Amino acid sequence: MESLKTRIKEYRAKLNLTQEDLANLVNVRRETIIHLEKGKYNPSLKLAYDIAKALKSTIDEIFFYENE
Repeated sequence: MESLKTRIKEYRAKLNLTQEDLANLVNVRRETIIHLEKGKYNPSLKLAYDIAKALKSTIDEIFFYENE
């Protein structure tokens, strides 16, 4: 089974952004960023796009599938 993984934390760290900073940039609650980073939540396409843009990256670089 494949699960969606993210590199949000890694890219966030490169830009010195806190979870709160990123949440504010993409208009979600900090808890949403926490859940995304832990792989407990799959974002909508719009949210994935907004996060990638805020992290100066692409959706493909931030989100990927991994076999479990």
